[in-house]
Amino acid sequence: MKNLLPLFMVVTSLIFFSSCGVNNALIQNQNQNSTQVHLAQNNYQVVDTVSGSAEVEYILFVGGMKRSRLYENAYSDMMKKANLMSSSKALINIVSEDHLAGVPPFWFRRTITVSAHVIEFTK
Repeated sequence: MKNLLPLFMVVTSLIFFSSCGVNNALIQNQNQNSTQVHLAQNNYQVVDTVSGSAEVEYILFVGGMKRSRLYENAYSDMMKKANLMSSSKALINIVSEDHLAGVPPFWFRRTITVSAHVIEFTK
């Protein structure tokens, strides 16, 4: 019993003095584009960097929307900011980030951010 008391005290102090949040950021490509543009010639210029994000909160794993819907909302937000309709532009280097923060399972927030470079063709 005397050996368990110090172990119990150490575990209890670790719980009380540790951080109450969990953060995780993953950079992954969730995009399945079928259009191919070969940028072999110097006929384009990078004109902008755009990003879009979507966020949802969960309490006891309840609430919000699915991850696939979050990606759709973030991608849609990025496309609105890209303004591709004005001339011959395209998005390249599309990167998706999934960020979790909070104290699972009690409360956590998931933020999806999608970013890309906008190029404009000159010829």
